[in-house]
Amino acid sequence: MRHARGYRRLNRTHEHRKALFANMAGSLIEHEQIKTTLPKAKELRPIIEKLITLAKRGDLHARRQAAAQLKQDKYVARLFEILGPRYKDRQGGYVRVLKAGFRYGDMAPMAIIEFVDRDPAAKGAADKARLEAEEAAES
Repeated sequence: MRHARGYRRLNRTHEHRKALFANMAGSLIEHEQIKTTLPKAKELRPIIEKLITLAKRGDLHARRQAAAQLKQDKYVARLFEILGPRYKDRQGGYVRVLKAGFRYGDMAPMAIIEFVDRDPAAKGAADKARLEAEEAAES
């Protein structure tokens, strides 16, 4: 029986899982859509939902709680300035998980996790800005 087994361990230690989901949550906040394995996406969903709920509250304590989980200030700022106001009228269900076939190398089930009502221009925006800055520096 599987009583009191509340999460997938994903063959990682507690510290590794915590770092993995902090990084994945930051990437999802930055790009608003990421591709990962299906079990990781399903485990990431409640973490992101709780962070969005903190961003909807918007007070200092909520910001500090999110900062303790995310580890990078730019993700916390984007969460509270863009995503929190975007979902202020929505009562949960901020992300969706779409199945995306199987990975070629090991046939792992893949998934796309994305925000509902996402901004399509956000994906890859940081890379585009970096490339434009490099081109401007060369000229």
